[in-house]
Amino acid sequence: MTITIVAERPDSADAVALIDELEDVLSPFYPQESRHGYNVQKLIDQGVAFFVVRYNGEAAGCGGVLLVAQEYGELKRMYVRPRYRGLGLAKALINHLAEHARANGVMCLRLETGIHQTEAISLYERWGFQQIGPFGPYTDDPLSLYFEKII
Repeated sequence: MTITIVAERPDSADAVALIDELEDVLSPFYPQESRHGYNVQKLIDQGVAFFVVRYNGEAAGCGGVLLVAQEYGELKRMYVRPRYRGLGLAKALINHLAEHARANGVMCLRLETGIHQTEAISLYERWGFQQIGPFGPYTDDPLSLYFEKII
């Protein structure tokens, strides 16, 4: 098994396919006003460092980190295709994003996720994220949870 994580533009074919799949997963559970994920153009415009994780050469997942001054890095568009779950790809990706943040002087990661993303919530909690209140541009949303970890 070979896992690689490579920086890619969010508008690459593989990145777009992964982001579209994530939107297809989320849309039945959350109304538009409760979906806070950036679209491809906003990922580019906001300068999100974006990465694709590959398993044996196949695009298996993606994720990014938005560095907010020197205060925190926000995880964005974290997704691993279902057939690749349980192989450690999400953990490897979070580690990679944390390393990227630390290399840029940021020692705190934050994220927003939906209440129905139970696998993701479990992963974040196992990785040591603690639940916090809304941060940055977020407000109270009964369909959202917010997490933070000092790295």
